[in-house]
This record gives sequence, C-alpha cells and structure tokens, in this order.
Amino acid sequence: MATDITDSTHPVEAAAVMRLLPARPRVLALGEPAHREDTLLDLRNELFRQLVEQEGYRSISVESDCMMGLVVDDYVTSGTGTLDAVMEHGFSHEWGTQAGNRELVRWMRAYNDGRPASERLRFAGIDGPLEYWAASPRQALTALHNYLAAWVEPDLLPCTAETLDRLLGSDDRWSNPATVMDPSQSVGRSTEARELRLLADDLVALLDAQTPHLIAATSRHGWERARLYGRTATGLLGYHFWMADASPARVTRMCAQRDSMMAANLLAVIEWGPALVHAHNSHLQRGKSSMRMGDLPLEWWSAGAIVSSHLGEEYAFLATALGTIRRQGVDTPPPDTLEGFLYALPEDRYVVDAGRLAAAFGDASPAHRVSPWFGYASLDPAHLAEIDGIVFIKDVPQT
Repeated sequence: MATDITDSTHPVEAAAVMRLLPARPRVLALGEPAHREDTLLDLRNELFRQLVEQEGYRSISVESDCMMGLVVDDYVTSGTGTLDAVMEHGFSHEWGTQAGNRELVRWMRAYNDGRPASERLRFAGIDGPLEYWAASPRQALTALHNYLAAWVEPDLLPCTAETLDRLLGSDDRWSNPATVMDPSQSVGRSTEARELRLLADDLVALLDAQTPHLIAATSRHGWERARLYGRTATGLLGYHFWMADASPARVTRMCAQRDSMMAANLLAVIEWGPALVHAHNSHLQRGKSSMRMGDLPLEWWSAGAIVSSHLGEEYAFLATALGTIRRQGVDTPPPDTLEGFLYALPEDRYVVDAGRLAAAFGDASPAHRVSPWFGYASLDPAHLAEIDGIVFIKDVPQT
C-alpha cells in the first residue's frame, strides 16, 4: 500500500486548508458523502467561521432550494422573521430540522447584527426547487414578471400577469409526483409549457437589456434577485420539459439540468465575494457524475465540473470521507481501500493533500470501498487527481 504520509495530515482548519491551495479560491467546495449527519454540519460550521474571520469569506451556499434560501438570507442580513420560521420555511429536504443548520443560521445572524451591509454575511441555496420532483414555475415566473412590470414600460413586457396565470394553470399539474416515473404524466411538453418557455426567455432577455435602468431604479440586490427568479423559471421549465421525455436520455438530461442550475446559482453567488459551498461530493466533484438505472449507465457533468471549468484554480474541492457510521451498518473499512488506509492513521479527523496521497500510492492504487448503506457514497480512488484535499472523519458518533 502507500508510504507513510502522517507528516502530510493537518487539522481541519482554514489556515491548513489554504496551505494546500495555490491561492485563496473564489469557491471553496466542501463535499459531503452522506446527508443528515450533524457531525459533518458541525465541521462545516467551524470551517466557515474560520474562513470568515481569517480569510475574508462572506457567503455560504448549501444544497437547498434557491428560492427558499431567500428567506434565510433576509433573516441573516436584516433580521426579517424569526429563527423558528426561517428554519421551517427557508430550507428544502427538511434540512431545517437539523441542529447544525440551525446553529449556522443563528451564528450568521449574530455575526451580522450591527455590521454595515458591506460586511454582512450572505446565505444562498444553490439547488433548484427540485425536492424529489419539480415544483411549479409559478413563484419564480410571477416574481420576475412583477419586478419587471413595476419598473419598465408596459409595452416592453412580452405578456400580462393574467396570461402567465392562465398558461400555468393549477400548480398540482406541475408538482404531480407521478411524473418522476411516468413521463406521460408530465405537462412539461404541453402547448402551454412550450409557450411559457418562450415567455420566460423573453422576460429574462428584457431583464438583461434593462440592467442599467433596473439597478439604478431599484438596487443591485433587487436586480440580483430578479436574475435568480429568471434562472429558476427557465431552469424549472427545462427540467419539466425533460421530465416529459420518453427517450433513454430522460434521466440523464434531468440530472444534468439540475447540476447546471446549481452551477449557475453558484457562479452568481461569488459576485458577493469568496464563498464556501457545501453539498454532496457528487455535485461538487470536477469529474462527471454517474449512476445506473437498471443496466443503463448514466453520466453528466456535475455542478463542480462546470464551475471549475469557468474558474480554473479559483475553484477548490475538498471531498469528505468517513470511516464508520455504525448505526447505519458502515463499519471499519477494509484495509485495502482508500478509507481503510486513512482510517489506520492516528488522528480522528484531518485534511490531507489529495495529490500527495495519490503520489504516495503510486501504481498501487487502493480498492474502491463498497458501501453497505446506500446513504454513504464512498470515495473513488480514481478521482484523487481531481480533488484538492480530503477531509477524513474516522468515526461518526453513534448518537
């Protein structure tokens, strides 16, 4: 197996992470191999605090609904609402029930209290409204239309609010869970949906064309939110279009659409300054994501791969790996696997330079661990060259 690398392991701290990188990245991507583990969220929160206090980071993005994330951002920046309400309405996938996410929001609000707007921390969800199935595009489309209708000449608008409402119809048609497995249940290729896609494109084009006027008349903050509405509306309509597809490319295009939406949201977030993003390893990796549907292998470019292509060395990826999650049946990893090698090192948690690790293994590449639990995605040794650092946690606590 590999040679000794104990001198290359470091505490999971901002200063140690930065020493692994050629320069401070605009996006520091911290991946997680399993969801709903507060141990991972606690580590993320501490790293973010250090990045804010020592490295000048000003925002964090998480794998949650981008529209719901506006509720969190309003609270942490200006105190709008209550913490309980924000945790209930500001996160998708029930992430708001997790103690680690609550602590993140509480700390960000406390940090921002009394600070000028230019120094406040920002929060963003980067996922689309795609929790198990796609939501209606109504919220995003109408918010974009309302913004434009308030600030541009009426003759420039491609449609009225009433036209949008008529074409959208009942939201139940869009959020029908049966569409996940049955493309014939989707409205994504109906006459109304096709017309909505054209109108959404026209509204986004109008927003872009009126940028100088809109920023001056409203604010950069208001204009940025309108751009988010536009990205979400067009992205959702595209996702629904592919949900209605009956070809073998259907799931691949749906997965690719989701990661493309995440990438676009992340590229917008860094306009605020350097950002930490926290999502599943598979969304943040530089290589292609993959899955199998029966005998059919599916591949698409992850959000991380897209953003990395835009930013080059200004994108950095830390992949997290775990030794055990015993309550889920993930026991001590076999010694011939990557996690097994990392588990044998003395520290309980650390970050290691993935390039140094790959060089230490040389041609004796470790085996790919087979996870006994579907909720834990083990780290593929073949991806070491695409990772800047590995955050390793030896044992997730039982409780």
